[in-house]
Amino acid sequence: MSRRDDPQESLPAELLLRAYAAGIFPMAESHDDPQVFWVDPKQRGVLPLDSFHISKSLRKVLRRGDFIVRANSAFERVLDECAAPGPGRTDTWINEPIRTAVIELHHLGFAHSIETWRDGELAGGLYGVALRGAFFGESMFSRQTNASKVALAHLVARLRLGGFRLLDTQFVTDHLKTFGCEEIPAREYQRRLESALEYQARFPLNPPPDRVMQEIEAMTGGH
Repeated sequence: MSRRDDPQESLPAELLLRAYAAGIFPMAESHDDPQVFWVDPKQRGVLPLDSFHISKSLRKVLRRGDFIVRANSAFERVLDECAAPGPGRTDTWINEPIRTAVIELHHLGFAHSIETWRDGELAGGLYGVALRGAFFGESMFSRQTNASKVALAHLVARLRLGGFRLLDTQFVTDHLKTFGCEEIPAREYQRRLESALEYQARFPLNPPPDRVMQEIEAMTGGH
């Protein structure tokens, strides 16, 4: 279910926050389409924070520390990389109104990025919006093998540390299924969202590295 905005209207950050709180999110037909439409899926993707799955191969990468992981050190670059063409994707749903609104949310402290760096280069990352106890994952990208997977594992570790209750992925993909992503009916999603919004979580920007690794080890079962 969706509705289309007036093409001349901007997308205020406050409206975007209200939309997330109501369980809907914006998309565009393409990066150069000035219009935005609101999406309210009948089935919703969520990644349970208490049963996030890390494969044996990714576990080794995380333990070796192949990437340097940071938060909010290159937010706009991550956003633009997520909007750039990639394998199997020639266009993006991130248009200028969405980009502008998300950057404003970032400046207001609601939107965050996790970046993975290697040899001084941005290798991968993701971004999303934090609202009380819910985190709305928007998009991710990878320029090197495992770069976005490491970012996702570190995101989940930080969300667990910060007291978040819900990680919304919007849709389920085969890639996200490998981490334990579930598809739930809209009614169940609304119930979980309302519950998460009752909590005031805090997105940890610079958590102690040992605490992050403890959470990652907990997710792998310590094996």
